[in-house]
Amino acid sequence: MTDHPKSFADLGLREEILAAITEAGYTEPTPIQAQAIPRILERRDVVGVAQTGTGKTASFTLPMLQILAAGRTRARMPRSLILSPTRELATQTARNFEIYGKNLRLTMALLIGGVGMGDQERVLEKGVDVLIATPGRLLDWFERGKVLLGGVEILVIDEADRMLDMGFIPDVERIVGLLLRRQQTLLFSATMPKEVRRLADKFLRDPVTIEVAPPERKAELVEDVFVPADPHRKRDALLRLIETQDVGTAMIFCNTKREVSGLARFLARKGLNARDIHGDLDQSVRQATLDAFGRGEITFLVATDVAARGLDITDMPVVINFDVPHTPDDYVHRIGRTGRAGRKGRAFTLVTPADGRAVAAIERQTGRTIPRLPILPAAAPEGEAEGAAAGSPRRRAAKRSEAPRTEAARAERAPRVARGRAAAARKRPAVTREAPAEEPVTAFGSHVPRFLLRPAPVKVVAKTGAE
Repeated sequence: MTDHPKSFADLGLREEILAAITEAGYTEPTPIQAQAIPRILERRDVVGVAQTGTGKTASFTLPMLQILAAGRTRARMPRSLILSPTRELATQTARNFEIYGKNLRLTMALLIGGVGMGDQERVLEKGVDVLIATPGRLLDWFERGKVLLGGVEILVIDEADRMLDMGFIPDVERIVGLLLRRQQTLLFSATMPKEVRRLADKFLRDPVTIEVAPPERKAELVEDVFVPADPHRKRDALLRLIETQDVGTAMIFCNTKREVSGLARFLARKGLNARDIHGDLDQSVRQATLDAFGRGEITFLVATDVAARGLDITDMPVVINFDVPHTPDDYVHRIGRTGRAGRKGRAFTLVTPADGRAVAAIERQTGRTIPRLPILPAAAPEGEAEGAAAGSPRRRAAKRSEAPRTEAARAERAPRVARGRAAAARKRPAVTREAPAEEPVTAFGSHVPRFLLRPAPVKVVAKTGAE
């Protein structure tokens, strides 16, 4: 398709849906929406490949609303199923149906962990048009006989590459095998590794593949740099980065949940308004954290890739990779959270000597050498900069040259020193003294710059194409 529709009205959507889109503030479809919506309305199987933030969710929710508007529900038998890898992404998808389906009489249920399911069970008993679920929770409910999948006609596998990363592909294959009346399958993914391609080839019938290249504006509007750091002082380097680069609000990525929790606590102890978000937290806590971050009440959100994938945060001024991402694709996804909607963004990645191979892979994929931004530690006091360490070659050489000259003097003093120590021991009990722990050197000391205490509001919805 070379001529893309200029407005949502050109896509053949119902008036009720168009009214909801207009009320939400959107005027024209994104490239993935413009290409996918007409094909889905034709009831074709579709493979959609596009990065986070391109409007993939609306590209399948809008046509699904149109299709589902004609039909009836049956008890415990949802008519359509959307599989999401994370609770946050499932919740975001549910919001899309609420926003764009507000003028239609359709029902929806959300099956995710960490949420009380009494209300959802009652809705399922009556029958729903749309069931949105994570794979593990859905299989749990199916095995307990609380949901029947024989009536599902439309299946959506969302963020398929993240499903692969999280080990959900076997669960997805099992679920697809239970959908006896499946008529249409839609698979969306940010990347297309061979395992995801195999899944599409196995379960989709003559699919239309729609691949949207990353928007050019991201390369132009995102200033990304690598920040060399000592692996033993990365946290101090992060503080210095925040201070010297005037970072007031940022999303900070770590590779593990443990590092996320520890770094958030460290930043909070240093007086920064930081909070963590990862898969081990209760869903209500995660949602409250996201809402507070969107309102500007939290200024530093520390997250894993899995927790952040699919979050509806579209106006992020700064992204910081505390850990170098595992893959170049993850790097692109992370820094793609800034520089959106025509705004400039900045991305910093702390790199250590051990990250050399990952750094090289990122530069190969991006096709350019990413600039380095040295964040040097504070200079040593004058006179101590060279050879000051006790174990330095200069100090060891000085001690060796001094040894012959002082040996005789020490031997002469030894008896007097021994008598003095014995007398002191008789007068007072011996006390074992521990050397005080060395305080970590930080960029801030006891002072936190004022700009870090000012909350910066973060817009949670961009008006450039429906989400």
